[in-house]
Amino acid sequence: MNMGIIEIEDMEFYAFHGCFESEKIVGNTFLVQAQLHTNCSVPAQTDNIADALNYQTVYEIIEKQMSIPSSLLEHVCKRILDALFAQFPDQLAKARITVAKLAPPMGGKIKSVKVTMQAANSEL
Repeated sequence: MNMGIIEIEDMEFYAFHGCFESEKIVGNTFLVQAQLHTNCSVPAQTDNIADALNYQTVYEIIEKQMSIPSSLLEHVCKRILDALFAQFPDQLAKARITVAKLAPPMGGKIKSVKVTMQAANSEL
């Protein structure tokens, strides 16, 4: 088995996540990182997207979850992980998601605040 890691870096979204009322109205820019562990044996041989963990679909899942307003980044990460494992139950062995809020309104100059969560498929 050839385990591989697919990484999708710096997906940028404008979304409405945060605890402050102003964040829910004005929104903010977020960056999402995805690290996906999958068996690459079959797609490496067939060169067929139907055999691979399709990262276009991964992007669409993340985009959909980012569009749902949440108070906490932890909640956003969990929803993304749950949706990915639901979509790829036989392909996704492990996933790590990082959601970063750029320039969060915390009273000072801060580049970003990030939450990273990971989960594994116990059946793979």
